[in-house]
Amino acid sequence: MTFQLADRLSRISEPQTIKMAKLGRELKAQGIDIVDLSIGEPDFDTPVHIRDAAKKAMDEGYTHYTPVAGYADLRAAVAQKFKRDNGLDYTPEQIVVSTGAKQSIANAVLSVVDPADEVVIPTPYWVTYSELVKLCQGEVVFVACSAENNYKITPEQLEAAITPKTKLFMFSSPCNPTGSVYSREELEGLAKVFLKHPQVYIMSDEIYEYINYTGPHESIAQFPELKDRVIIINGLSKGFAMTGWRLGFSASALPLAKAFDKIQSQFTSATSSISQRAAVTALTGDLLTAKAMVAEFRKRRDFIAAGLASIPGLKVNEPEGAFYMFPNVSAFFGKSFEGDTIRNADDLCMFLLHKAHVSTVTGGAFGAPECIRLSYATGMDKLEKGVARMKEWLGKLV
Repeated sequence: MTFQLADRLSRISEPQTIKMAKLGRELKAQGIDIVDLSIGEPDFDTPVHIRDAAKKAMDEGYTHYTPVAGYADLRAAVAQKFKRDNGLDYTPEQIVVSTGAKQSIANAVLSVVDPADEVVIPTPYWVTYSELVKLCQGEVVFVACSAENNYKITPEQLEAAITPKTKLFMFSSPCNPTGSVYSREELEGLAKVFLKHPQVYIMSDEIYEYINYTGPHESIAQFPELKDRVIIINGLSKGFAMTGWRLGFSASALPLAKAFDKIQSQFTSATSSISQRAAVTALTGDLLTAKAMVAEFRKRRDFIAAGLASIPGLKVNEPEGAFYMFPNVSAFFGKSFEGDTIRNADDLCMFLLHKAHVSTVTGGAFGAPECIRLSYATGMDKLEKGVARMKEWLGKLV
């Protein structure tokens, strides 16, 4: 039988992050000791008080369908979180709770992007942004950001990228994959450009908000004249170590929130009732466990940054947030080991996986083919082993 599948499948590809994690698991199943630095998942368990809230919710009968946009008290808790942490005023009706931040992003793109609309994405960027735009038959406009500017887009670059067809701008701060964090002054510079182009929505992915080593988080939604065009994406997976709970949320102007609710109602409806009850406890409690995790991530960042910088050929930027390193590895292109030549970052990642037994992700997946991404959201023992193996095997390339 010949399977006739939809054309849209040919427009997208499997995320490299998932592909490398899958390859690593396959090698582990063969008994190979793989140091997995490919996946962006905190190695911490969900805090006990949040897990206890979920157990209590089940015992109290919270096992039924919920409103598509989430429980009313959870949406109120999210709105209060924005007030408490960011000084931003949203009503519960402006909050839509989704099955992970990825679905919140999909809701946004599906709601605002029509075929042939242009979407500006500064690179490096998270892999899913462009694929969702392609699913909507939009046109992706990539803007390459330099290491010298810590991989952040400048107002001049933004101005040059916007055309009358531009509908959406997508970015993250703190950034996956670079760890770069936009300051208030940098966001204000971008805001001044957006004010000249009222047709452009801004999707601000703030999922790494709490994992910030520079100080208080700054959101582009803080500028009142721009706020109604900003779609904030956030969730609980990173800051609360709740990846498996699959709970994200968006905050936006009410007409946008209603559109997201409508889209979501045809895909998944509401997210898990139990996850939502746990989320209320997470968001209304103190942030002590989150702060403890961030303190540990900072130690790991300092260690791996120094370790990678000691490897000849790697160019390393010190990240200001998130839990990734994004070194430039182009010095190894053209080098060989036992007759096999490293042509690009893809080859280098496969070399590290099969020889050093360290799983990483090619920077090409993030729009930076001269780099690779490593996650330090894992134990210090694994980071030590991973850096040592990389140093050994990269030293064998000639």
